Formats: sequence, C-alpha cells, structure tokens
Amino acid sequence: MEHVSIDLWASNLEPVVPDLAAWLAELEARVAQTAARGGHMLVLPEFACAQWLSFAPVDLPTESTMGWLYECGEIALDAIADMSARYGISILAGTIPFAAGLQEGTPTYLNRAWLLTPEGARHAQDKLSLTPLEAQGAGGVTVHGETINVIEWNGLRIAMIICLDSEFTHLWSRLGQLDLDLIIIPAKTDMITGYNRVFSCARARAIELQTVVCVLGAVGVPFGQPLTDTGVGGASVFLPCDVGVALDGIHVTLAPQTAAMMTDRILIATDIPVGACRRVRNGHAEAEVCPAIWNADHLSVVDPASQ
Repeated sequence: MEHVSIDLWASNLEPVVPDLAAWLAELEARVAQTAARGGHMLVLPEFACAQWLSFAPVDLPTESTMGWLYECGEIALDAIADMSARYGISILAGTIPFAAGLQEGTPTYLNRAWLLTPEGARHAQDKLSLTPLEAQGAGGVTVHGETINVIEWNGLRIAMIICLDSEFTHLWSRLGQLDLDLIIIPAKTDMITGYNRVFSCARARAIELQTVVCVLGAVGVPFGQPLTDTGVGGASVFLPCDVGVALDGIHVTLAPQTAAMMTDRILIATDIPVGACRRVRNGHAEAEVCPAIWNADHLSVVDPASQ
C-alpha cells in the first residue's frame, strides 16, 4: 500500500449519552462517514469509553468503575466488530479496561487498545506505563502491559502506543528496530502540558523512526464543567521531515481543543504517504539524513563522575 487514509476522532467526553445503544449509534454514524469518504480506518482516543459513565448505575462504587467499563466493553466490541465488517473499514476503538485476573484477591485491569478489522481480526495493545492516577488505583486496580505487538494490516506493519508510552525513549529505541510503517497513539491528556508532551514526542518519533505517527486525544472529561475543565484533545499525523516526504513533517493537524470549545471533531487524513516513508527509511530513496538506521552501540561514555 502506497497511501492510507485515516479519520481521527477527537471525541468530546462531556456530553451525556443515555445508554450504550445511543453511543454505538453515534459511532456508527462516524464509521459511515469514514466509509463514504473512502477511508481505511477510524480511530478513537484513549478512554473514549469513559463517556459510558454518563449512564452508569447511580450506586456504582468508585472502585468498581473499571469492572463496569470492562463489562460494557465486551458488549460494545462485538457491535463495533459488526460495524467494521458491514462498512469495510477498520476501527481503532480507543482503549477499554480489560480484565487481567486477580492480584491478592482483587480484580485488576489493563488499559487495552483494540483495532478491529473487516476480516474479523481483533488486535490488542496494552498500555505499558501507568499515569499516577492509574497507579493509585482510581476506579480499580490497573496493571501495565508487558508486550509490544506488531500488527500486519493492509500490507503494512503497524503498532499502537498508548498516551504516556509515547514519552519513553527506551521503548521507541525498540520500536525503531521493527521497520514499522505506521504508529497510532490514542491519548487522553488532562492538561495542555500533557497534550504538548505527547504530541511533541509523537512528532519527534516520526522524524527519528522515519515513519508515520498518528496521535489523537479526547476533549474534556465525563460529567465535566466545560468552562473550567483543563482536558485538552486534538489530532495530528506526523511524517519524517525530509524533502522527499514533507518539508515540515506535518501531514495534517487539528489545533488543541479545550473543553470550553465544546468541540467534537474528526481530523480527515487522506493519502498519508506510507510507501514514500518506507523507501526513505529503508534506504531505497534518497534522504537528507537517516536517523532510523543509526545506533549508538559503538560509543563509549566518558563521564568524570564515574571515575
């Protein structure tokens, strides 16, 4: 595949939805739009499922939140898989808590991203590092994943990296060895600082790995107050910054969206040049520099503090 077209939905988590059926109907409307445009994939942000909390039982204990979202997710994923098959496009359904078993008698959950394809495949990726809020067990005990999953999709090698994981250079040094054509980062950032960290890192990784990096964040929070909430979303598709691909390394971008804007927008990214990036990355096309194939194994460190 030379080009791929992806819709990135910076969904607003603040509006109340009455039930799961209504949420799925809204998603299907977006899926239909992507299919009508000839898109290959629709992407939702990290914890897009948090909007389901607007119809959660009023007496749901806080510590049972993850478990309840997991149960809803099992129903939703079947419906989303059906949408993918009917409309012929892949759907990255954001992240949904996934039961990971008991830890000292207490249920634990992974923050798991799902990519569902028209052929019926369900590809998963767990978040590899936890935010302080997740580590504190808000809503239930969250545990981190242990694997990097490379996915074969439409002839491309892709990976999903979740929000905070975008910030760790050691992880990306591993990803740089995998000849990935496309990396997708579903995110949810609570402040503009978090947005800037995740999106800035994503842009740098596209340059470093000489590949396409799509990043997407949700807007607002469930039950929020738009005028005071600090949650910021947005979407961007970053490319290697090379004269043969893109002069500024930006294929398309949606400016940061604050909760006060009350937005719920889709960034339409058409004709993303995955083929051109692959040739540059693998030395089959002229490139100004080739950071993707450079490593530091031959270097020694001279540090007076270690003498």
